[in-house]
Amino acid sequence: MQQYVGELVDLTDPALNRLEGISLDEARARVLEGLPDAVRAIRGSYAIVARSGETVRLARSLDRPVRYFLAKKVAGPALVVADRIDTIRTWLASQGLDDQFHPNYTRMVPAHYLTTIRIVGCPDPSPTYERFVVPKPGTLANDVSAIGRAYIGALSNEIAAWLRQLPSDAPVGVSFSGGIDSGAVFVVTAHAMRTLGMHMGRLKAFTLDAGDGPDVAQARAFLDAVDMELFLEPIEADLSHVDPMDVIKITEDYKALDVECATMGIALLRGIRERYPDWRYLLDGDGGDENMKDYPIEENPELTIRSVVNNPLLYQEGWGVGTMKHSLTYSGGLSRSYVRTYAPARHFGFECFSPYTRPELVELAGSIAWPELTGMDVDRLYALKGEIVSAGVRAITGTEMPVFTKRRFQHGAMGEDAMRRALPWSEADYRKQFLALYP
Repeated sequence: MQQYVGELVDLTDPALNRLEGISLDEARARVLEGLPDAVRAIRGSYAIVARSGETVRLARSLDRPVRYFLAKKVAGPALVVADRIDTIRTWLASQGLDDQFHPNYTRMVPAHYLTTIRIVGCPDPSPTYERFVVPKPGTLANDVSAIGRAYIGALSNEIAAWLRQLPSDAPVGVSFSGGIDSGAVFVVTAHAMRTLGMHMGRLKAFTLDAGDGPDVAQARAFLDAVDMELFLEPIEADLSHVDPMDVIKITEDYKALDVECATMGIALLRGIRERYPDWRYLLDGDGGDENMKDYPIEENPELTIRSVVNNPLLYQEGWGVGTMKHSLTYSGGLSRSYVRTYAPARHFGFECFSPYTRPELVELAGSIAWPELTGMDVDRLYALKGEIVSAGVRAITGTEMPVFTKRRFQHGAMGEDAMRRALPWSEADYRKQFLALYP
């Protein structure tokens, strides 16, 4: 019998890992050992690939999308791992293997799972998964103030740890709409910087102004209410003529809401980069909606209040690994859609950080007794996020932050009608344009 020799091609960039209190070699050893608790103890932002013999194990934080592709070679299979689809395709082409490629044959490593693959050749092995971020639903007391203190306390710890890793003179920006998530991030960041004795002149709140959108006024009202309006810096952009293919190329995705959101993110990052060529570090509030289940249930016919509150990680991970609706190609929830933040940031040379993606916050949110706290009432669910976050900000910083009605990023940067004119296409249209990238 022929002995196949499996090959691992790791195209991830180890320089992108931001590990806290642990070396990359030690992190790889923990992943390779395959013990979920040891992987859970890895702190920071990372994409880890480790191999022993025919076994490859992969783990990623929520903010680091990672893909893989199993190619067939004469000597044996080759497992190609990268953060982008086009990186995988380029490598295959360099080996004369691009005829094997299709974007739907790539697989996304789901966040918060230890993924194990055996490089053994035909028949292709199925990946196996072990969860390492584990919320414990119902373990937090049904007390909004106590939940807020714990949640924003964790947020503050994550922001402070991130700030301490930065160069002492590096400017710090917050992608800021004045909404609950970016508002809490900004207030807590300012509080942490003062506490750590950092110069407040390093801080700015960047708000996208794409014309007639309500976010600039909301951002100004928020900062005025907390006596920090001097930190506001609007970034103007003309989005009257948007080429969705540019957005699709950057994000490698076609989900309509994510394309719209990424369009605004790209406009903001491009504007910051043009104004500040050397700016690198940005915070944002991505993941805050997912943690607090703050999406309109009525916009998705597959959802009910029961499916939302009884699935602790629905918005972070989709319906769950191993379920009927789980897609190997794209994973689910924020695990998939974080490309809308990650890919534009990489494209424009920024290092972005959202504390809401850290396991401590994800687990805390998933440990809330949502059925009891909401009473299975939709309006009560929608109100809880503002109550929890504002109570926590008050407890941790002493600041009374205003709470405005939720609005998607793409509906705040420009008028919703103008956004529909600029981006009139359906998800099917976006999918066709995405597939056209790979004739």
